[in-house]
Amino acid sequence: MPDRPADQPVDSSAEPSDHVAHSMRIALCQVDILVGALDHNVDLILAALAEAEAADCDLAVFPELTIPGYPPEDLVHKPRFVAENKEALARIAIATGNCAAIIGFVDDSPAGTQDSGYPIIYNAAAICANGEHIGTYHKHELPNYAVFDEKRYFAPGSEFPLWSIAGVNVGVSICEDLWIDGGPCNVMADGGAQMIVNINASPYHQHKLDIRNELIHKRVDETGVPLVYVNLIGAQDELVFDGASVVVSADHELVARASQFVEQTQIADFAVAEPRPVTLAVTTVTERPSASQLNLPPKVEERLEPLEEIWQALVLGTRDYVHNNGFTDICFGLSGGIDSTLVAAIAAEALGPEHVHAVLMPSRFSSDHSVSDSEQLSINLGIDYRTIAIEPGYQAFLDMLAPSFEGENPGLTEENLQSRIRGVTLMALANKFGWLVLTTGNKSEMAVGYSTLYGDTAGAFACIKDVWKLKVYELARNFNTREGRQVIPENILVKPPSAELRPDQRDDQSLPPYEILDPILIEIVENNRTASDLIEAGFGDPDVIRRLARLVDIAEFKRRQTPLGTRVSTKSFGRDRRMPITNLYRGNPRG
Repeated sequence: MPDRPADQPVDSSAEPSDHVAHSMRIALCQVDILVGALDHNVDLILAALAEAEAADCDLAVFPELTIPGYPPEDLVHKPRFVAENKEALARIAIATGNCAAIIGFVDDSPAGTQDSGYPIIYNAAAICANGEHIGTYHKHELPNYAVFDEKRYFAPGSEFPLWSIAGVNVGVSICEDLWIDGGPCNVMADGGAQMIVNINASPYHQHKLDIRNELIHKRVDETGVPLVYVNLIGAQDELVFDGASVVVSADHELVARASQFVEQTQIADFAVAEPRPVTLAVTTVTERPSASQLNLPPKVEERLEPLEEIWQALVLGTRDYVHNNGFTDICFGLSGGIDSTLVAAIAAEALGPEHVHAVLMPSRFSSDHSVSDSEQLSINLGIDYRTIAIEPGYQAFLDMLAPSFEGENPGLTEENLQSRIRGVTLMALANKFGWLVLTTGNKSEMAVGYSTLYGDTAGAFACIKDVWKLKVYELARNFNTREGRQVIPENILVKPPSAELRPDQRDDQSLPPYEILDPILIEIVENNRTASDLIEAGFGDPDVIRRLARLVDIAEFKRRQTPLGTRVSTKSFGRDRRMPITNLYRGNPRG
């Protein structure tokens, strides 16, 4: 790929040069839609479309599967749902005017069925204008890796139509179509497209924006035409979508970039490529010449710093999960440790501090500073907090179980009992007041099973389940920096991690320090390496590596029973990583 400016906007206020054949005004419509909420999604689309019409846009572009929501999963196996999503599209088409619209929806075919026995359906883009649904593009490339399983649902498209919009031949593609070298985007450009529109529901993970940017510039370099990339915003279950829609010119200039993790309609003027020989079928959508004279200044929103990017993903993921499932308030156990502290800060920003209820549940083993640190944090965040000591319940259980436990030494059972009492307490509060329970476990603990099933795993959403322990500390320190004050007390940041389920307990008594633990776990979980791989590579103490790999394997049954949470890595526990629970493979050394 030739050298290109790095994320530099083009000066759209300059007079267009003689070689510019056309310019266009386009609306990048980042909408936070809800899966299955067809009427709600239609309202969002119509509002953004009205904004685009008022700005005299030639084209409004919406994300992939905007009408049904993404991913709709097995909803698309319901014929009535598919039919109603098409009825919703018809309502939108009627509302269009001179501004054309490209909208994601589920299309179906009257002919035959798939091998699965279900009707043939497509991940599709509708092209609408002047009150009509003029045509449809069907997605060609169906991803079937990581969190994607589109081949379970959709049939691939087979045609490469072009659409004449304001005198410009436009190629429409959908998400994965952009990722394929020599794929649909290249075919359309070779067939006469003067610009490519790519609509997306591209989930966020760390460094994803860099990967997308390189891909977009690679495709622009290959096709020689501008590329309009519109991405979804919002969260659906564990997936979070970061927006960051862009327009990149044929000269690799960044014409426009929308904000990350923010719902907005971004308006941009840009030049399109010179007309080229047309060999593909072209359907006229709008004939009105563009009103754009490249007189809008470029609007390129700043990229977030890496830690802020993760933070906003966690906040958005929590907010959308809670609100979209009909809740306003949450509760959680606040222990004075770093994990529950970070959850408190995320929840306060996501929902507003008045909707966050921290529950301090000290036991006979809790330190005084755990309670005082929790109280100070709650005051600093402005969240509601209450103290419910679990000692009466704990003693009652010990007395109740004493005849059965007679002659047995206290141990892990008694430790786990405390955690389970806390889980029951939180669920009782949630049931009484209509709250949703957040769990506070991090990815390091989930990896090795250092959590109590039906105890600290009890809840509806685990907002930091995909955040490694060392990253938890980084995010907590960064939170204080961004707030400009010591919201999180220093003592929480520096105290040794402990579950406080027995006297003087610390995490490093049973696990390596997190500086050793996390890098090994990342290799095992995210990079698919076995203990033997790491030992052969000299990654650390062989006994430690073998033990950790074994812990990861045997904890799978716990992870299957824990709440979902926001995905921020390339491989989260859940949709990404599907390991068998009964699993005797150990990765034997070679040779």
